[in-house]
Amino acid sequence: MDNRRATLTDIAAKAKVSKTTVDRVLNGRDGVKERTRNQVLSAAISLGYLSQDEAGVPRVIDVEELPAPPPAAEPARPLVLDFVLPGGANMFITMLAAGLTRAAQKEGVEARVRSIKGFDPEALAEVLSGLAGQSQGIGVIGVDHPAVREAIRNVARSGVPVLTLVSDISNVATAGYVGIDNRTAGRLAGHLLGRFVGKRAGSVALFAGALAYRGHEEREMGFRHVLQERYPNLVIAVHREIQDDPTRAYAEAKAVLSELPDLVGLYNIGAGNRGVGQALSESGRAGDIVFVGHDLSEHTRRLLLSGVMDVAIDQNPEALARLSVQRLVAAVRGEVLAPLSPLPVLPVFSENIPADFGD
Repeated sequence: MDNRRATLTDIAAKAKVSKTTVDRVLNGRDGVKERTRNQVLSAAISLGYLSQDEAGVPRVIDVEELPAPPPAAEPARPLVLDFVLPGGANMFITMLAAGLTRAAQKEGVEARVRSIKGFDPEALAEVLSGLAGQSQGIGVIGVDHPAVREAIRNVARSGVPVLTLVSDISNVATAGYVGIDNRTAGRLAGHLLGRFVGKRAGSVALFAGALAYRGHEEREMGFRHVLQERYPNLVIAVHREIQDDPTRAYAEAKAVLSELPDLVGLYNIGAGNRGVGQALSESGRAGDIVFVGHDLSEHTRRLLLSGVMDVAIDQNPEALARLSVQRLVAAVRGEVLAPLSPLPVLPVFSENIPADFGD
């Protein structure tokens, strides 16, 4: 912007008169028509040479009266969000972490993803407590444990909104829960397994990641209830916790296959499908045993296409990540948060794998 003071030449050019005429008008001399006088005064005022006072009489502006230009505003710092997720070889968590980073970039915020190895509630509580005052919003997949609940309460009291993802946590005030209805997902798994088995009678194996996750507990409840209600020909003979570890899942599945010759169905509540699939393939019984699991990944995609796995109940990590980031950003900005509905429970078979999966 040009801060140069307007001159008589500038006023003359704007008013389309001579400098002499401008001088006559500004100094109040006679010999200028009223119309011309008004043109000059208007030009002088518009160029900042004169100021119109309350009486309508123009006066020369003192440069010192001009307001100082405002200081340049500092660029706004982006919001910083933290997401605390379980570590390990879990493809769903890997896809979710990548989705959170992409969603944050689209929203113009910074997302820091932190991993907690194992299912240690004390370690998780310590990380959450350490984020108080260091983060503007926190998303967490956490075990439902007193230490974790207390840490979330303390963080929320410090003014940092906390969002639960995938598995909810009871009796804490949060910015909401983003994920599927896990009990419904478990019931769907039981229904599909029962329909695929048909009228055959036999044993069913139930593999859980860790029942410390409320979501895994709810899936088991839903699964058990459907089998009791609708499929009396099926009996849950074994229940193993595999800690979402494919190596452990392989060993447990191999042991169950050797122990139960009448095994007709297997439901894996959490991760580790790769290990279960490997054991089924090696046993030669993959076509006879109905295998139901969760989450569409490169591993479960191959298992579905090969016929080893019958259905993967997906949670759509990309949509989950996008909604989680949007919800936390709104909470940080103090917006009124409407209640969230659960994400759709999506059964994926070999015939309906999304065409854009993996893009």
